Amino acid sequence: MYLIRLDDASEYMDVEKWNRIEKLLDRYSIKPIVGVIPNNQDKELVNSYSFDPEFWYKAKSWQEKKWAIALHGYTHVYSTSKGGINPINFQSEFAGVPLEEQKRKISKGIKVFRNYGIETKIFFAPSHTFDHNTLRALKLTSHIRIISDTIANDIYKRKEFHFIPQQSGSVRRLPFKLTTFCYHPNNMNEEDFILLENFFEKHKSEFTCFHKLNFADRKATIYDKFLKKAYFSIRSIRNMFR
Repeated sequence: MYLIRLDDASEYMDVEKWNRIEKLLDRYSIKPIVGVIPNNQDKELVNSYSFDPEFWYKAKSWQEKKWAIALHGYTHVYSTSKGGINPINFQSEFAGVPLEEQKRKISKGIKVFRNYGIETKIFFAPSHTFDHNTLRALKLTSHIRIISDTIANDIYKRKEFHFIPQQSGSVRRLPFKLTTFCYHPNNMNEEDFILLENFFEKHKSEFTCFHKLNFADRKATIYDKFLKKAYFSIRSIRNMFR
């Protein structure tokens, strides 16, 4: 089965592209997980897009039509070069940051959400990077116990948290029980939209949504651990030749 995840929704985003992907998803009745930045201070985004005064109304409308809203960090500003426990990248708003600061960020982010009537059960960090203190901070300051990230064959539970695997940045056939495709609508080009729609045409029936996922107490298996090790080993080798 497949999931779609959309990153970097905020008051500063490419409204035209977000409207386009919303229409596309609605056409195929596909409901994504959407990562919303509560207090976007990322200069790359803030300086690229005009402030959208209608954003929080849109986020509320997404929630009302059963799109799953995720807490996507707080400011989306990187303060460390750490990869944490999911080192997809080596820049982070959370990994390597003291616990108290992480607690503050998460608490403030949830407060912003609640001020606009947004409730969430999901977290994923900017650049996919977080650490054990992030999990502790979530546990101490929120009811969030679901993370959209890490490499695995299917959803698994570790201690009190369920992890929804996220394995690809574009649609393609992959040999996993559950695959999450992560898209950044702000950066999508015409070819990206065409490939996405073509994939929907062929595989619409294979897409699921957050509300239909099975959060059983499944532990990570040897196969899950092998996939994770293989992924990061290949990634490390590729980085050596860049």
